Amino acid sequence: QVQPVEYGGGLVQAGDSLRLSCAASGRAFSSYIMGWFRQAPGTEREFVAAISRSGGNTYYADSLKGRFTISRDNAKNTVYLQMNSLKSEDTAVYYCAAAAYGSSWPTAGRYDYDDWGQGTQVTVSS
Repeated sequence: QVQPVEYGGGLVQAGDSLRLSCAASGRAFSSYIMGWFRQAPGTEREFVAAISRSGGNTYYADSLKGRFTISRDNAKNTVYLQMNSLKSEDTAVYYCAAAAYGSSWPTAGRYDYDDWGQGTQVTVSS
């Protein structure tokens, strides 16, 4: 089991960049596909990006390709989300999550992720 904790949210202006971090406690972090999701008020939680166990493969929501980059450092049990050229519509609570053990790649479904962080708020002002 992995317990993620997100860091790095905040208030930024449109066009700015922000990097979110997710530190995961628990053993065998490198055994889990990790993902980022987000949820704006009144909307469903939506997939942002996922990264394979080794970090060699990444997968993104089509609408975010080119602006967001997911990465991980297994030595530090940490996964990152670099967000560039932020827009007001990126405003949301961002969640880090670990996919169910043994999940196939890619894993983008919300219900395929078992362990969730508490979320970090990102607000982009226009």
